[in-house]
Amino acid sequence: MAGERVTAAERGETTIADRVVAKIAAQAAREALGRLPAEGHKPHATVVVHRDVAHVSVTVELDYPSDIGGQCGAVRSRVAERVTSLAGMDVPEVAVHVERLHSPHAGHEARGRLR
Repeated sequence: MAGERVTAAERGETTIADRVVAKIAAQAAREALGRLPAEGHKPHATVVVHRDVAHVSVTVELDYPSDIGGQCGAVRSRVAERVTSLAGMDVPEVAVHVERLHSPHAGHEARGRLR
């Protein structure tokens, strides 16, 4: 018995909880952004997993002005890559929601219009 190999189908299946995948996604978003806005919150993620497919939604706060599209693209790429490599799941899409933009010009009460 000690030398016998057990096939994958006979060993069973490892299930990774949605909350674990969400933590991986949130950490990957932090890695992609590099630094967070001084007044901002850490990115957080929600995930729905069905078999080996993870549907990910990440919420971030960004500095303004900045390359918002570039930052969102970096988050999408990094989250998909990390979830795939660490959890072994396919990630067909990553939805990135920008919850808040932080401007140094709106530090106190914003007066007038920012340009």
